[in-house]
Amino acid sequence: MDVKISVGKTVAQASVQVTGSKSETNRALLLQALYPGISIQNISESDDSVAMQAALATEQQVVDIHHAGTAMRFLTAYFAQKEGSSVLLTGSQRMTERPISVLVDALRSLGADIEYAGNEGYPPLKITGKKLTGGKVSVKADVSSQYITALLLIAGKLENGLELTLEGELTSIPYIKMTLGLLTEVGIQNTFDGNTITVQPVTGNLQPTTIVVESDWSSASYFYSIVALSEAGTSITLSSYRENSLQGDSALAGIYKEFGVETKFSGNDITLSKHNSKPHPRLEIEQAKQTLNLELNNTPDIAQTIAVTCFALGVGCHLTGLHTLKIKETDRLEALKTELTKFGAEVTVTNDSLTLAPSSNKNEGVEVATYNDHRMAMAFAPLALKVPFVVKDAGVVSKSFPTFWEDMKKLGFEVKASSH
Repeated sequence: MDVKISVGKTVAQASVQVTGSKSETNRALLLQALYPGISIQNISESDDSVAMQAALATEQQVVDIHHAGTAMRFLTAYFAQKEGSSVLLTGSQRMTERPISVLVDALRSLGADIEYAGNEGYPPLKITGKKLTGGKVSVKADVSSQYITALLLIAGKLENGLELTLEGELTSIPYIKMTLGLLTEVGIQNTFDGNTITVQPVTGNLQPTTIVVESDWSSASYFYSIVALSEAGTSITLSSYRENSLQGDSALAGIYKEFGVETKFSGNDITLSKHNSKPHPRLEIEQAKQTLNLELNNTPDIAQTIAVTCFALGVGCHLTGLHTLKIKETDRLEALKTELTKFGAEVTVTNDSLTLAPSSNKNEGVEVATYNDHRMAMAFAPLALKVPFVVKDAGVVSKSFPTFWEDMKKLGFEVKASSH
């Protein structure tokens, strides 16, 4: 489904219920599969979480998780420790191009029986579950945090627990801390000291626990962008969010102050408000160059939103710490460059950065390709406040935010099927 998106009558005030965090939900689902005394509330409605639930419940020998990257990483570890199981874990064409050898090597060092059913280092994987004793393992710290989380989630089930050493510069720390926070919440003892994480083995049963999943902060980023691009006086209330969030992308509240967006916490809601018509630049935005410098090592999933926000406002940006975006649903850096350029932007990318030049030009009638990437569709959507355009394969948003386009309509956007 392709849609043409434009703005009819913008809504000055609105409320949106955002689906539970995909990241938190999938961690909780795996813990629930390992420890049946756990219950979960506000489960994400995303495709990834639906795929995760189906995979954990299936008795089939072929487990297809489609585009769900978190499910691929987490389930590799889960099935490796599941005694008596034998599965072929596979996914979409793009999933077979996303490397997984770092995780497989770590699991093998713990005694796992995993074979590559296709290309060496990539899914699909043939996994024969067995009792893993655990012990010590080292993993490069600058790889996807999902590899690390996969090991941590099963660590309590390992006979000797796990001592995990992270080698090199630490990245995506908030996601690791989210995992450890959930382990603590359900009663699994762990420590994170320097570059070493230790998880104690679970003996006996855990106490029954209910995990209440917070709504997804990455999904909130699109509403931050909408408010940033709107007139002063606009406010959008989102639920359900916590001020002491486990999610790294909660850094949005601080980052979007640069664009004149204030965040107010009240109970389980946040209200985003635009108090002035121009961005409020901090010292790093040089008035002459109008360029925002941000290091997003801990929050790479909001880079697309920030880049589009800057382009829409005519502000340049230099975003760094983005090396993990090369191995997401698509190469997000190249995809951003390609699609922003269609609108007239001047963009350069490296292996871990994106630089956008300040520009007031915005071409109309652009067709934005989404590359099977939900975040490409949603990050560009707020740009319709400045110029109408077409989003190709708009249904891809179901991966993390199935109600996204309906919520956009509530905010005054016109979202119509396109004949292009």
